[in-house]
Amino acid sequence: MIHAATRHPAPVELTHDRRFERRVRRLAIVSAIALGLIWALVVTSLDAPPVVGVVFAAGWLLMPSTLVASLLQPRLRYLLVVPASLVSIGLLAVCVGWLPVEPAAAAGWLLMTAGVALGAGLGLWFWYRLLPVPARFDDPFSAGRWALVGTHIALVVAGAALAALALWQ
Repeated sequence: MIHAATRHPAPVELTHDRRFERRVRRLAIVSAIALGLIWALVVTSLDAPPVVGVVFAAGWLLMPSTLVASLLQPRLRYLLVVPASLVSIGLLAVCVGWLPVEPAAAAGWLLMTAGVALGAGLGLWFWYRLLPVPARFDDPFSAGRWALVGTHIALVVAGAALAALALWQ
């Protein structure tokens, strides 16, 4: 694994740490709800081909199930790159090919894409340690990390709310 190849101890994000396992449980629930909402917005508000909905459905099902499975085997958290990639690629495809013409709804999809990309980047940085993590961000419960996670969440929620406007146009 990445931490073994760099001869560093496994970060807490990839262990059985009780405090972090509670976060993984919450993340499984939140991802099931948020990704389900994004999938529903894709299939109800966009004129995208069915394969786009299938990509989002796969990400929606794989993210929480991988998180739950990782509670038994934390190494499985490396597999989170699969659903994160599916959702990220799906959002990029929406932005390139199927943005709504209504400006607020289009802005919503762009905000969701930015929020999901930020979340994926944070996961790669903090969980997989592809780049060094400064000491002030090393603790998963640090204020700085919560601020970044809060920004990720705010972008996704605001984007979903704006994208949902297309349903009432």
